[in-house]
Amino acid sequence: MVPENIGLNEDTYMQYKIEAQNLNLYYGAKQALANVSIGIHSNTVTAFIGPSGCGKSSLLRCFNRMNDLIDNVIIEGNVFIDGINIYNKTVDVFECRKKIGMVFQRPNPFPKSIFDNVAFGLRINDNPPKSIIKDIVEEALIKAALWDEVKDSLQKSALALSGGQQQRLCIARAIAVKPSILLMDEPASALDPISTAKIEELIYQLKDSFTIVVVTHNMQQAARISDKTAFFYMGELIEFDETEKIFTNPAKNATQNYITGRFG
Repeated sequence: MVPENIGLNEDTYMQYKIEAQNLNLYYGAKQALANVSIGIHSNTVTAFIGPSGCGKSSLLRCFNRMNDLIDNVIIEGNVFIDGINIYNKTVDVFECRKKIGMVFQRPNPFPKSIFDNVAFGLRINDNPPKSIIKDIVEEALIKAALWDEVKDSLQKSALALSGGQQQRLCIARAIAVKPSILLMDEPASALDPISTAKIEELIYQLKDSFTIVVVTHNMQQAARISDKTAFFYMGELIEFDETEKIFTNPAKNATQNYITGRFG
């Protein structure tokens, strides 16, 4: 059994942006997460790696309660964001999700203009004046490294953009509402190498403003973009440490076997 306090220590307890404690998750009778505890610091990039079905995405969805939308899910344990247990019955799930942006595996722009895609969350949340929306949209597109490519075509359909541009647009849409956390589930797996490189560079730049958690099957990508890496296997958190240590001197044999390609 993995130690309950893996990734946690008393000296840094209060500094965690995200913390899971003894988290178990079941889809019906199938257990997807087993006693997972992890602490993630602010303004860092954390990569989740491991073979398919190991629990990476299930844990990611726990951080913004997206598993609530799946039937027959049972969740035990606690998840704290900024020290608040988001599974407490008094927590407003909508308000919680406003603080946490999500980017999915495949780009999913709305069938609207580029401008309206980025402005969408602003309008349904606080609906500020048009002049403020305009400024925030521009700021989000700049942060998403897309502004120079679309500034003269903001009223064109987002669906006309390339796949890589669409994914950066989805990142701009996510950050426009100013979350403090950005969750990314295989954000570059559907993209070509050039677009992937742009997304990776963007992730590295965004950590100055956001706490980022990335699920990836690409171990080279994890090594390039993350400060810390967590290795999962069969629903358990096997090892969580500085990325360089995970890839050069892991503490667990299972981690070593995975990163050297002996399974997975």
